[in-house]
Amino acid sequence: MNHTDEPIVAARGLRRTYGSGPTTMHALREVSFDVRPGEMVAVAGRSGSGKTTLLNLLGGLDKPDGGTLRVVGTDITALDDQGLSRLRRETISYVFQTFGLIPALTASENVGIPLRMRRTPVAQREQRVALLLELVGLRDHARQRPAELSGGQQQRVAIARALAGSPRLLLADEPTGQLDAETGLSVMALLRAIVDSEGVAAVVATHDPVMMSLADRVLTIADGRLDG
Repeated sequence: MNHTDEPIVAARGLRRTYGSGPTTMHALREVSFDVRPGEMVAVAGRSGSGKTTLLNLLGGLDKPDGGTLRVVGTDITALDDQGLSRLRRETISYVFQTFGLIPALTASENVGIPLRMRRTPVAQREQRVALLLELVGLRDHARQRPAELSGGQQQRVAIARALAGSPRLLLADEPTGQLDAETGLSVMALLRAIVDSEGVAAVVATHDPVMMSLADRVLTIADGRLDG
């Protein structure tokens, strides 16, 4: 990990509020932190503490009510819908606990979706897909569909798909939430290895103490405030 590199994420004073009057909920209050290339940051906190809100802001799926947020040097709060779509297509990738694979497609085809969207040449796309399936230990499962794979294997396909476009920032929301402890541990170790080998920055929302132990830092959110 190279802490001298410019941060992939630079958040300053982020605020996000929902509702108004007596029903106002302060999801995030003056949240500030950086994430650098090759760094894995775990975001911990009970349900409703603001973890998912923070990930949605980082991914450009929601906008803060105050503060600044730069991703790879770009102030994403100033981007229009087209700019945000480009950012999500070229710079940011997601891993969800629900996998989000397309049932009718094989593992290989699912991994290749981001590259198809970029109109990557077929030979180059197939080479990248094969490399990623090898990386996540699923080379021999390339032609299988999601229903033919275990939960852990499906999550590995989802991770490979998230990496297909060579993102700079990987966001993972409870990526082991639907996996048993042993499978979850192997997926966590894979994420850690990928951050180290690919040099991406990763922000992982998690309740899992093992995931936290594999992170470089743990940021704890309570009532919308950051501690860590």
